[in-house]
Amino acid sequence: MSHAGSTYITKNKQNKRRNPIFKRSRRLGISLLENDKEFSQGQKKRRYAPGQHGQKRGRISEYKAQLTEKQKIASLYGMNDKQLKRFVIMAKKMEGSTSLNFLHLLESRLDNLVFCMGFAPTRRAARQLVSHRHILVNGKIINIPSYICKVGDKISLKQNSKDINFSGYNSAENNIKPFVSVDETIKSGEYKTLPEISQTNQSIDAAQVIEYYNKLL
Repeated sequence: MSHAGSTYITKNKQNKRRNPIFKRSRRLGISLLENDKEFSQGQKKRRYAPGQHGQKRGRISEYKAQLTEKQKIASLYGMNDKQLKRFVIMAKKMEGSTSLNFLHLLESRLDNLVFCMGFAPTRRAARQLVSHRHILVNGKIINIPSYICKVGDKISLKQNSKDINFSGYNSAENNIKPFVSVDETIKSGEYKTLPEISQTNQSIDAAQVIEYYNKLL
């Protein structure tokens, strides 16, 4: 981790990581960067899997569809199978729709909210900010990316971390989510309300993931 004021993620590191992310996005049919850059090459839009047989996708089984949705969410939120399973169990114990509860838990992760507030260009960068102790929740350092925030929580960058720069990134251009409020001048925000389904990524199907784990629980 570089000191505050220096480039947080260099272009070289971004380039090294870009190709695997692009291939995974095309294979899963979802923009993991949430900007559709993975599907563009020059003037071409390539919304099909990589490789010579990428455009020849046939019908898939129900199990394969559920597995693909699980992989989408795991890749999008940077979670492993054990973490996803734990979130499903937590969602089933909550009142109301299990699928909606599951989405709320995903969106309430600290690293996700740091990303949604525009403090980081990707969730991966947001996880780094959290794990390297740059993030405060209600004035206290929290270095656990999977920490579940509550509505009303205040999230901010530490005072000596506010000058961190991201190469090629301007937070003002980032699409800040409607369920958070942000004061970009002081790098501070609030988790205002639980998101509606329409405010989450429309490329994922949480119900399919719930069905996948229902067979295992």
